[in-house]
Amino acid sequence: MGHFNKRIVITGIGLTSPCGNSLMDFRHNLLNGTSGVREIDLRFFGKAPAGICDFEETKYRKKKENKKGSRAGCISVYCANEAMHMAGLSTTSYAPSRVGVYIGITEHGTVETENEIYNVSQFDHDLSYWTHHQNPRTVANNPAGEITLNLGITGPHYTIGAACAAGNASLVQGVQMLQLGEVDMALAGGVSEATHSFGIFASFKAQNALASAEDPATACRPFDTSRNGIVVSEGGAVFVLETLENALRRDCKIFGEIVGYAINSDAMDFVLPSAQRQSECMEKALQKAKLNPEDIDIISTHATGTKQGDVEECKAIRSIFKNAPTTYVNNTKSIIGHAMGAAGVLELAGNILSFEDTYIHPTINLTDLDEKCALPNLVINEPVKRNSITTILNNSFGMLGINSAVIVRKYS
Repeated sequence: MGHFNKRIVITGIGLTSPCGNSLMDFRHNLLNGTSGVREIDLRFFGKAPAGICDFEETKYRKKKENKKGSRAGCISVYCANEAMHMAGLSTTSYAPSRVGVYIGITEHGTVETENEIYNVSQFDHDLSYWTHHQNPRTVANNPAGEITLNLGITGPHYTIGAACAAGNASLVQGVQMLQLGEVDMALAGGVSEATHSFGIFASFKAQNALASAEDPATACRPFDTSRNGIVVSEGGAVFVLETLENALRRDCKIFGEIVGYAINSDAMDFVLPSAQRQSECMEKALQKAKLNPEDIDIISTHATGTKQGDVEECKAIRSIFKNAPTTYVNNTKSIIGHAMGAAGVLELAGNILSFEDTYIHPTINLTDLDEKCALPNLVINEPVKRNSITTILNNSFGMLGINSAVIVRKYS
């Protein structure tokens, strides 16, 4: 029988992002407003701004294993191992059957399928050249499953398909499984391999939702009047989640405590967001955390740089936080682009060290603020220093109208 009053804490964070491959490097670049977006040239599509990761792919498994698996699996394995090392855990710290792996994805299998279609096209579409690795590469549980293969984990593993809310949703799943007593430790996070798919870029362009700029580093500009769409990025982040009791027993560093969360649905449109449902989601997360709006120090926004999406989120925030004068607002995508299924966890990771350094990283590329997005205490272009920061609300929303909010508090 589970105990839903169990306190769940974050004890390790492994990541790769367009702005760094460790939590400290990532934080340094965010505080400096150093964009990780550059131009790439995609097969069939051409040039576009994108957030690309450059991490040591063979640090935790051999090149042969990476070729057998998927790009998303490679990122996931790297992040999971980094998280375990940061938490001071080995593969024997917990019984392998008592560890759960929950990885959020926006989509999976597109990259591998596009690659195979291209490969067989070089042989007059003779399908005898189609790889036998295709099925295990493209099954939905692949990114989580590759972690279990690498670390010898025999507990539950699956991916959380929740569009761009998937990173937050994976954290919620990890918390719930720990509170239910189904696992003793969880690896929860999100991953994106989206920059390797020409189809994703082409689809956003067809929606008039793909960002462009003469300087790629300025392409992602949420809240600015000149914003013109999304910058597609890859990346990943995996969090080690443990009960507070176990974390204290191990005498390990605690980065924060997950105290509230909520997930709901717009039930309105395939792509257009709803400010009303987003505000309801944030309100439910606050209620679960037993907090008032004025208790939140940072709102980490989802805003992607689309015209309507940014406005709807600002409406939602305004409706809940209109009487919260010490609540600050920032946006990480302006610096790294939109990492899809990894977005929520990367953005939370980018803000969580504010508990220690008490800085709020800026929203960059904001030179002409859209009055419809003019929120009080929006941190623009330069970091803001506060006396103390204790609570972060992390928004992540996605297509088909899925909304999520996770609240993390400084452990005390």
